[in-house]
Amino acid sequence: MSKAEHLESPSRRVGRREAGKAERRDRIIRAARELIRETGNAGLSMRALALRAGVSLATPYNLFGSKRAIVLAVLQDVREFHERFSTLRSTDPLERIFLAVEMQVEFYVADPDFYKTMWSAVFDTSDDVRAVLYNPKRDAFWLGLIGEAVAAGAILDEIDQELLLQQLDHLFRSVMLDWVIGAVELSVLAATVRLGYALVLSGAASGEWRGPLVARILEAQNSLGAAHPSPRRAAPDRRPGKLSLSGTGS
Repeated sequence: MSKAEHLESPSRRVGRREAGKAERRDRIIRAARELIRETGNAGLSMRALALRAGVSLATPYNLFGSKRAIVLAVLQDVREFHERFSTLRSTDPLERIFLAVEMQVEFYVADPDFYKTMWSAVFDTSDDVRAVLYNPKRDAFWLGLIGEAVAAGAILDEIDQELLLQQLDHLFRSVMLDWVIGAVELSVLAATVRLGYALVLSGAASGEWRGPLVARILEAQNSLGAAHPSPRRAAPDRRPGKLSLSGTGS
């Protein structure tokens, strides 16, 4: 130990050590995210991770404890999501549900290669990423939003809140699966989710709240139609002597 280090106070030495740990943690998290994005595989190689982060092989285990803990740390935008959501001023309970799901999709749009890999892992039964993404704390957040809507009279009291969340989750995961396999383009991901949520919630909403949901359905429908216009089916020619839809002459 140098003379300067010897003269340094214990609290300052501890502070420097903690700062060093935090810096190494950040490097490991950045390296993990880069590797997941580049390899398309959420099953991190700890050796490749240590090499990319410039640390020893033991360091990721010492700082995080497990590979799963590293994946959870990589999903640090969960914390950012809650921080951003807490600043929203909307008091409309249904609006808050849509704002939350749209904010979630914004993260995917901002880093599609990373999140497409993470969602591929969700659908891989041999991987435990799904347990990281879908956990009791996450369920409590969404059930809280649904509970607020019920308390405000926007959703009928008779609706089972947990079953409603299950249906919204089924819908969201199906859209994510279609995105992963290329059936839904990134440009229409948000509109596709909005349409599905509006359709499900309109069936659970009380009468006076259905109007705004129908407006959302039409808005999302128009967005999807503009992105992928489909030619209208040609009307049958009903002039005398022409075939009808049944295949017989009129």
